[in-house]
Amino acid sequence: MADFSPPDKHKRTGQRGAEKSGKVADFRYRSPSQSAAALSAKRKRAKGRNPAPGDTSSGYAGGRGPDTPAFHTPHHRKQAYAALDLGTNNCRLLIARPSGENFTVIDAFSRVVKLGEGLAMSGKLSDAAMDRTLAALEVCAEKLRRRNVHLARSVATEACRRAANGPAFIERVKDHTGIALDIISAEEEARLAVLGCYVLLEGGEGPAVIFDIGGGSTELVLIEPGDKIPRIIDWQSVPWGVVSLTDTVGRSEGSRDQRLAKYTEMRRVVSESFAPFADRIAVRASAGQDIRLLGTSGTVTTLASLHLQLPHYDRREVDGLIVPADAMRGISTMLSELSPAKRGELPCIGTDRSDLVVAGCAILESIMDIWPAVNLGVADRGIREGILRSLMAADAEGEQCRQNLRGVRDAK
Repeated sequence: MADFSPPDKHKRTGQRGAEKSGKVADFRYRSPSQSAAALSAKRKRAKGRNPAPGDTSSGYAGGRGPDTPAFHTPHHRKQAYAALDLGTNNCRLLIARPSGENFTVIDAFSRVVKLGEGLAMSGKLSDAAMDRTLAALEVCAEKLRRRNVHLARSVATEACRRAANGPAFIERVKDHTGIALDIISAEEEARLAVLGCYVLLEGGEGPAVIFDIGGGSTELVLIEPGDKIPRIIDWQSVPWGVVSLTDTVGRSEGSRDQRLAKYTEMRRVVSESFAPFADRIAVRASAGQDIRLLGTSGTVTTLASLHLQLPHYDRREVDGLIVPADAMRGISTMLSELSPAKRGELPCIGTDRSDLVVAGCAILESIMDIWPAVNLGVADRGIREGILRSLMAADAEGEQCRQNLRGVRDAK
């Protein structure tokens, strides 16, 4: 089969120290310590037999871990903060208020916009993709105005990084909606993803890999426990996400043999891109059962839903779940063999995801090859939550500094 080069040539490695579109969500990010019993029950269920469809027991845990610094002061408890993440496939918005040591989401929006559709071949964002994305961003802009947001950060990732007309599109968005998108680096994307979901890591003191399979890229981060938040030891970003890999290698269709050949080629392409990172972390990966793995992406949440045999996606059931890695491999193999029509009939996949989920499975299996953890943690959170935590923490720190200065002046 033909060799494929990554769709761009940007430096992508680094080493530190070495629901339906537009649906409103209203849920609370709770501390793992507040729901430890429920999370333990969920882990046991995930490691045992699959529950019957309709089983509604949950172990939802999230928000701030016991070592995460508080990000609020009384002055800021009623303020609204917003995080917007424009990816290669999705446009997502969260608006939240601090709530004790955590935060409560008061409004949310998510829509599949396929901004990076065809980008791998053309090098540009298409007119149709930009129009779809603008329509979604107009909805986000209205929500931001209506909620009277105090602080917001809006970021764009791989599609806008890679596209020749990415900067021009950013200007167009600002002119039409007032939203100022920041095209962030792959390193910043990896950092925000870790900040947003690390509290869901399976307990332990060993090294861990957190990964984010996106539409246009995949970020892998090697971390170890830190005083407040994990220390990033090494990281890599490769320009293969579910959209870019599917567009480059091709859709998984045709006969069963043809579909399996396509999947094999996807695995080869991704594994070759992961090779430098795999070499660097090989010694730590040999630690066996002490290593931990956590993924945040539509791929892992979809496969976790299939593992639980959910009749429809339920964030409360999936976010924070711990699944045996072998079970995820089995589901990946099953999906790679199915026809597009059969994949589309499965709960939690549907026609929208049936074309892209196979590429996600290929990326996931390649990650589990280089970091063979016994279990896989599943997170339905990431960049947006990382942005919210950064905004709230920085704002609280700034307010504390202002209060200290006022105290000094009053004392004089």
